[in-house]
Amino acid sequence: MPQGTRPARVGEELRQALAELLAREVHDPGIGFVTITHVKVSPDLQTARVSYTSLGDDKVRRDTARALGRATPFLRRAIGQRLRLRRVPELMFHFDESVENQARIERILIDLADERKSRAVVEPGSAETPETGPAPPLPPIKERS
Repeated sequence: MPQGTRPARVGEELRQALAELLAREVHDPGIGFVTITHVKVSPDLQTARVSYTSLGDDKVRRDTARALGRATPFLRRAIGQRLRLRRVPELMFHFDESVENQARIERILIDLADERKSRAVVEPGSAETPETGPAPPLPPIKERS
């Protein structure tokens, strides 16, 4: 049976409300710079799985997770006041590693491209060398009449 679009709509509203609350009203120094990437709401609208990213190393990530755990009751109350829902979903925060993995893959691709440029093989008879780059274009040939 299809789930429908209501959980997706509620998830998007929750994402926007959480992002605004974290930016403006939560004053916990442990949270730091957090970006809410996605909110997946269960079909019965009882639980919301909130994906977030944060800048920093593993220690900052752990501190952010603890701070979000401390802020969860406040966030649920504030969301209950902002959104018109019969029951505010239970918030479960988890770190979204997809952004970090994407950055790692991008770094690998850039390194591969740089390595290919440095190992460029010059074909015999080609006017291109690694030092000079491609040969300049030849002037057009004029026909004599």
